[in-house]
Amino acid sequence: MATNRGNTQSAYAQIRRAIVEGRYKPGQRLIEQRIAEEFELSRTPVRESLRRLEAEGLVVSIPNRGSVVRSVSIEEISDLYGLRARLEAYAAELAAERFEDEHLSRMDEGISRFGKALKSLRGADLAGLRVLNEANSQIHGAIMDAARNDRLAQLLARTVDVPLVFQAFRQFQGGQRARSHLFHQLIRDAISGRDGPRAAALMTEHVLQGRDVLLAHLNDNPDVVDDIFGDYTLGDS
Repeated sequence: MATNRGNTQSAYAQIRRAIVEGRYKPGQRLIEQRIAEEFELSRTPVRESLRRLEAEGLVVSIPNRGSVVRSVSIEEISDLYGLRARLEAYAAELAAERFEDEHLSRMDEGISRFGKALKSLRGADLAGLRVLNEANSQIHGAIMDAARNDRLAQLLARTVDVPLVFQAFRQFQGGQRARSHLFHQLIRDAISGRDGPRAAALMTEHVLQGRDVLLAHLNDNPDVVDDIFGDYTLGDS
């Protein structure tokens, strides 16, 4: 039984990473047998992982096609970031009222990891981007936990499109990544100072910065649009 759980967790982690990092592109069919062969697993843990990823919103099930990596439109990107900005702003405001020392410690650790990753990151180095993305998740996760609002956490889990966040970091230039680092520090200081309105305002600007960079990059580089939006003809052959 433990082995089966381990295989399912391994399949889930590998498939999820492939989606987040864009190796499995939006609109691409996720064929169980091919994925099982790629990761040297049986089809059962792959099937269970795809169901879990569908529940998270990263995968959709389409009649006569099966599981497909979810695609988004420019309008959806704008809407998702707009909703996320409002939800995370509220989380930051609540965090300023409800945080405990452990939450600040986790924020500080994430901010430190983010800063170190920035110094070592060269261009779009995948390993460096992974560390940056993980540190970012730790910071935002600590803020959400400090807010201590389960319903809000559930809404955010469905709103934050993890592949879009990763793609935004991939498109950021050095100065834009440094600006994100500064925002993290300012938000942390507002929360520790119990200044909810300031924490909320900073979080709103921080999230919308990511939206603006991603949309600007797509407008300037139409050749990368399929990496974000996908093409439902992908993966058929």
